[in-house]
Amino acid sequence: MSGFSPAFERLGAALAAVVLQRQETLAEFLPREDWSADLTARTYASGGVTVRVSLLGSYAARERTWLWGWANPQFGPDHPAVAPTLIIRTLGERLGVTEFTTPEVDLSWYEGPAGHGGELVAMAAGGVLGGAGYIGAGYDGGSAYLHVDDPQAPPAGWDPVPVPRLLSNAASLFPHEPRLTLAGLLSHHRVPYRQTDVLTELHPPEGGTTRAHFDNLGRFIHWEAVPMAVPLASGA
Repeated sequence: MSGFSPAFERLGAALAAVVLQRQETLAEFLPREDWSADLTARTYASGGVTVRVSLLGSYAARERTWLWGWANPQFGPDHPAVAPTLIIRTLGERLGVTEFTTPEVDLSWYEGPAGHGGELVAMAAGGVLGGAGYIGAGYDGGSAYLHVDDPQAPPAGWDPVPVPRLLSNAASLFPHEPRLTLAGLLSHHRVPYRQTDVLTELHPPEGGTTRAHFDNLGRFIHWEAVPMAVPLASGA
């Protein structure tokens, strides 16, 4: 296979901004210092903080392939760290996302802005599972990707300030449909919006109106915050 499947591209686009926000929130909570992991106990420890994790899969740098935890002979679908992730494979079967159902995914073709194609597989998989984000734990020859599912990890709340940046960064990784990326983020935070081919208008809880503009090809081009009207004082 050369290139991601259309189903994967669409799913990734819908989840990308949500996942990037979770990653930023997780980075503030979890120190990236010397770390250790016990996958049988489903724990990852770094900088004095220990969180519950599950194993998504691993990326082999030399082969440039992604191997799912359920397909790894060292683990398998019944391993305590893998069993919580099997919903990803089930969703892949239902939606036709071949990257979620292929045991070892060839990513040698990938030359995009991410460090490697495995990062995008981890993003999409982590987005499906929810939780607090994922960790890339490097080892000799590649990286294992661990999903953080721990109630002590803070959720990523609604914040309008980084939305344009999150949308731009997400669209660079999953350029399928930036309007879908924004809609995914707004829906996740339950922010009301209405959408046309070239405009998404949202009404955030802090008040006012904000508009995201897109060109005729669906690319994000401009973010516009409309200030709230100030009522005139009575008797003026």
